[in-house]
Amino acid sequence: MKYEITLQQRRKIKAKMAEVFKENLKGLSTDFQKILLDDLVTAFQNRINVLKRVQAKRGY
Repeated sequence: MKYEITLQQRRKIKAKMAEVFKENLKGLSTDFQKILLDDLVTAFQNRINVLKRVQAKRGY
């Protein structure tokens, strides 16, 4: 069971993370901000996939 997000969902998550981490991102160039936000969304998606696999194995 793999959790896939749509491009629209990915954009929404990125926008929300950009807002939450606005102060932290301020010192980075625009390119690095985009890279970091993309990495955060990917990490979030990967973490959900790991937790879903664990949940499926344990029968929760």
